[in-house]
Amino acid sequence: MSNRRVAVYGAYGHTGRFVLDELRRRGFVPVACGRDASRLQQLAATTGVEVHAASVDDPAALDAAFAGTAAVLHCAGPFLDTAGPVLDAALRARIHYLDVAAEQRAVLDTFARDAAAKAAGVTVLPAMAFYGGLADLLASAALGGATDADAVDVAVALDGWHPTRGTRITGERNHYPRTCIEHGRSRTVPDPAPLRETDFPAPFGRLETVLLPLSEAVVLPRHITCGDLHSWMNLAPLRDLRDPSTPAPVAADGSGRSAQRFVVDVRVHRDQRRLRAVASGRDIYAVTAPLLVEALQRILDGRVSGTGALAPGQAFDARDFLAALDPRQIAVTFDR
Repeated sequence: MSNRRVAVYGAYGHTGRFVLDELRRRGFVPVACGRDASRLQQLAATTGVEVHAASVDDPAALDAAFAGTAAVLHCAGPFLDTAGPVLDAALRARIHYLDVAAEQRAVLDTFARDAAAKAAGVTVLPAMAFYGGLADLLASAALGGATDADAVDVAVALDGWHPTRGTRITGERNHYPRTCIEHGRSRTVPDPAPLRETDFPAPFGRLETVLLPLSEAVVLPRHITCGDLHSWMNLAPLRDLRDPSTPAPVAADGSGRSAQRFVVDVRVHRDQRRLRAVASGRDIYAVTAPLLVEALQRILDGRVSGTGALAPGQAFDARDFLAALDPRQIAVTFDR
């Protein structure tokens, strides 16, 4: 792995800054890219990082920004608008592409580029983030290599949600209906979505949750045949998200992480067996960085199942991947 230059599109955003820090911690050379030249210059002044301004509607600028890099880590939504052009530029440059999309339609569109990614000889990995990729890795690890399940149940608990500006913009942009899987078929989530009581590990306990599938409902079926696949979230963070007065995340320590706590509880039923994998930690934006950069490291090292558009649990040995994460960032436990 001789080339350690990695483009980060949306590097000056909240998640992008965590990704820059994680790349540098692991010895990569980040190249900060994005649409806002002024914010990039501010970033260069404070960090010394190389910067390139490039709008998603300027292919030549994207090509120049990604020239000489090994991969692009795409952190700038809404991915419904930005994933296509950034992926196109990555394919032209024949470099790997990873993003943090939570929008189901954006991930479906990226998976549709599988043949082009294989032709370019690169790995394309959408939703390699807290939403999407983490649940997929947990389910894959719980299954221990099996590629089918009677049911997969994903439950997310947050003790609050201070959304970034990007999260708010994405929510306003994404008007596509959400889907889950029931009886082996994709189903549109009804409006209003159903509620249920869900038992979470401490400190959350029993909470009211709503059916809220995000990109994991697209990522998991990419490689796991599910009879049923449902995703749930507790209600308190959604009230925060919908309240326009809720402030953006505030750093609680020197790392920049907020005090937000999370649990992702994945329960799998297969052949009358019940399997469980749980991840917990702090700050859903911050934990995306080690997930994304660990995936990048494995792709560049050759510890990936191949080229094309892949789901995280399809691309990597899920148990080994999760075991490599710092438990101070993401603690993972398994139950059988």
